[in-house]
Amino acid sequence: MLNDYPRLRKRIELEFSQLVEQFSIRKNYAKSQKGFFVKIISKITLFTLLQYINRQNNRPLCQLRYTLSS
Repeated sequence: MLNDYPRLRKRIELEFSQLVEQFSIRKNYAKSQKGFFVKIISKITLFTLLQYINRQNNRPLCQLRYTLSS
């Protein structure tokens, strides 16, 4: 279990950095709390869907930008 810790931590940090950079998760111009939650949930859902597509096509999970282009 302890041997997997660095690998797991790297994976989590990679996913958070992708959410911040590629999906602009820090920029949010929602007018209400409901709008804020809808935008965050939609970005996380898209992120999960793109990772699923990459997994089905045997591509690296970290290459989300190129998932739909190829």
